[in-house]
Amino acid sequence: MDTKLARVATISGPDEVDQAIATLVLAFGIDPVARWIYPDALQYSLHTPRLFQALGASSFEAQTAVRSRDGLGVALWLPPDVHSDDQQLETVVAESVASERQAEVNAVFERTEYYRPTEPHWYLSLIGVKGMHRNKGCGTALIEHGLRQCDREHRPAFLWSSNRRNTSLYERHGFEVVDTIQVGSSPAVFPMVRSAR
Repeated sequence: MDTKLARVATISGPDEVDQAIATLVLAFGIDPVARWIYPDALQYSLHTPRLFQALGASSFEAQTAVRSRDGLGVALWLPPDVHSDDQQLETVVAESVASERQAEVNAVFERTEYYRPTEPHWYLSLIGVKGMHRNKGCGTALIEHGLRQCDREHRPAFLWSSNRRNTSLYERHGFEVVDTIQVGSSPAVFPMVRSAR
């Protein structure tokens, strides 16, 4: 049995969803884009759970959100026929992001959409591993779990990296940076595509 495959479980039920959101909030605590959106620590801790819930709601509903069995890492995948709730995301941004930053935040999210494959594809919306447990194979197991499904269906995969340091991990799994997005005061964002196999 593939030990990496055995390390991944589907997230199901409200308690597991809450735990997954908490894991992602901890994982993104020093992420350049997340901290640009909410630079104040209190605002980050108050609003990021709701932002991640908006970004992940469709993945949780489709039951394509996965976690490591120990709960230290989470990946939110969207299959080809499922899309994020853009209205929910826009509402969270409007209600929680500083007014002078809202247009730039919305523009970053909108621009990432330009690089999505036009054919049906899997989308890795969010992936995170708690800080003290990085570089131990958890993120790799979560990525490979989703990519096996992509390959079974012969579908491309898409993500955008909010941290330049993470692009090498994705490149090792066949993703390629297709451009760099930078809007106003935003940090650089890297849309990445993995071709169908």
